[in-house]
Amino acid sequence: MITTSRHTNPLPPLQIGDHTLPVPIIQGGMGVRVSAHGLAAAVANEGGVGLIATVALSLASKHYKKGKDYYKANVKALEDEFDLARKISPNGLIGTNCMVAIKDFETMVKTSIACEADMIVCGAGLPLRLPEYASARPKTALLPIVSSLRAAKLLTKRWLKLYKRRPDAFVFEDPNTAGGHLGVSRDELFKPVHSADSVVPQLAEWSKKEYNDEIPIITAGGIWDRKDIDHAFDLGAKGVQMASRFLCTHECDAHENFKNSFLTATPDDIVIVDSPAGLPGRALQTPFTKTLFSDGEVDKKCFATCLDHCSCREEDITFCIARALHNSQQGRKDDGLIFTGTNAVRHDRIMHVREIFDEIQNGESAPN
Repeated sequence: MITTSRHTNPLPPLQIGDHTLPVPIIQGGMGVRVSAHGLAAAVANEGGVGLIATVALSLASKHYKKGKDYYKANVKALEDEFDLARKISPNGLIGTNCMVAIKDFETMVKTSIACEADMIVCGAGLPLRLPEYASARPKTALLPIVSSLRAAKLLTKRWLKLYKRRPDAFVFEDPNTAGGHLGVSRDELFKPVHSADSVVPQLAEWSKKEYNDEIPIITAGGIWDRKDIDHAFDLGAKGVQMASRFLCTHECDAHENFKNSFLTATPDDIVIVDSPAGLPGRALQTPFTKTLFSDGEVDKKCFATCLDHCSCREEDITFCIARALHNSQQGRKDDGLIFTGTNAVRHDRIMHVREIFDEIQNGESAPN
């Protein structure tokens, strides 16, 4: 049963840099190719911001043939995704998610700029040189992902000193609920001090006091319905980033096998894996993770040297994360890793993106 939250008015618009979001929702970037042109354009058409995840984008493209093609193919694949997204959503806000920890981070940012991305969201490390890489297009909003007030202060101070530019917004991802790579160590997971309830008010108070609220705080992780958004606003956030909520949509760019994995999943199927990138990651239990946890044989062959630091490539002790994420996106769950947030097990059907926006705008809260 769907219930109505205490607010029934549509969500207010949000200004981020030069861009006005009709609906203050950013679709989180999900790689590999889980959020590509199809999902990004659908979200943009509903008034949110659609993000194309740039990591290993080429793997399912016509441009990638073998290892040495990887980096050039990533550029061409991103250009293709922007072209396709713009055809579906010519007037919507389309951006990218660029991981700091990937070797072609600079190239992916500059390609995003060349494609006239409206926004660039960066996580998996602090994007210390992002304004430099994005300098050719000041209109593109720059949104770093942070896990603490300390990180936000450090980054803002550095950007102002070196580039005379401050972040257009900060995205805070709650590591206790978010999917994918998490911003704290495994030992620090699930501690209340790292939660949105703790950190978002700190960020919001700092933004208001130091910058007159001109650096809006976007909260992510565990955002599912209008009730969650209302709570985020109560904490001081001006907008939200949602990723797992869009996994089971017709427009999501992943294989149907990938989407159907969530329809029968339970909370016990959410697991924490150790990524070759050196970060913990939240994922859905699959045959691949069961093999991983039982010390079974998994594919350790590094084919693209995609990460700056990778325990698979450097120490031969774990799996190739690009290959594992690509396999799941292609529907090969036996050999695939499915990153997800804690709420993804609430999916009970495949929906359209428009249905999700309608539900949220009407003030409805989805069933648990």
